[in-house]
Amino acid sequence: MAEPILIWGAGAIGGTLGAYWARAGHDVLLVDQAEDHVAAMNRDGLSIEGPVEEFRQTVRAARPSDVTGAYRRIVLAVKAHHTEGATRQLLPHLHRDGFVISAQNGLNEITIARLAGTRRVMGCFVNFGADYLEPGRILRGNRAAVVVGEIDGSVTDRLRAMHRLLKEFEPDAELTTDIWAYLWGKLGYGALLFATALTNESIADVLASQRHRPAFRALGEEVMRVAAAKGAHPRGFNGFDPAAFRPGAPEPDLKASLDAMVAFNRGSAKSHSGIWRDLAVRKRKTEVDAQIGIVAQIGREVGVDTPALERLVRLVHAIEDGRKPLAWSTLDEMLAP
Repeated sequence: MAEPILIWGAGAIGGTLGAYWARAGHDVLLVDQAEDHVAAMNRDGLSIEGPVEEFRQTVRAARPSDVTGAYRRIVLAVKAHHTEGATRQLLPHLHRDGFVISAQNGLNEITIARLAGTRRVMGCFVNFGADYLEPGRILRGNRAAVVVGEIDGSVTDRLRAMHRLLKEFEPDAELTTDIWAYLWGKLGYGALLFATALTNESIADVLASQRHRPAFRALGEEVMRVAAAKGAHPRGFNGFDPAAFRPGAPEPDLKASLDAMVAFNRGSAKSHSGIWRDLAVRKRKTEVDAQIGIVAQIGREVGVDTPALERLVRLVHAIEDGRKPLAWSTLDEMLAP
């Protein structure tokens, strides 16, 4: 019998993956902190909605305190700022020969490796759009890049097996020997997404704003400079071209990349980022410190100034605290000298 899969965090990303794998016949256990979500999944199944595909899948779900046994494959899909706590919770259920694969945004593999050990971590990059709508319901807004790789760049049997599993969800999923290139690329794109979440407008409408493109350039350029200082070589995906945000990149290259991102996001049923949903709908803290703040912190360590990233973090915190509105005027502050 195939090894079971434990998914720790059954929200937008984890829930979507779990529903697809369960439908394909895999033994999946979805773990989530939200009692109402767990109850709904066990009672009614998990509903995947949106333009890609719509179906309701019978799944098994549990609260963290109810999990028993050890698993060789654990997919961690919680928000980045919950990585350390979730990793500590799941470690008793990680088989001595098992691994944790991070289906998150950010550089969470570093935290997981510190707690679980380097050989027990696998990297993963996902860019498909999904939203948790309500207990038992998730929107899958589009298809997008999915990449998996060992954090040391090796190609192992377990990596090949995980790649095959991800291809059951996304047929175009890739196997890479440089997962850090994709993770740093996502940080560059993520900085732009955080900027779009300063307003109530859609991702596409904000990225299309010509007036704010200097701010987008500054954010992307700072991430690229920190990545370069760390010896990383960010990879592009779904319209985001890291080369267009490198210092001295020609203006037409920047325009082409932003226009491509606008076109990609206009084709998604997920019009707003999960960051915006955290701020506007769920009224909770975002991943800004774990995603954007960490890049600024690394910048300080390697001697790279990141004033735009630091300003973005401050503005997101101001919205979280109710001191700033979600509005164009807040995004305008990214243009201040």
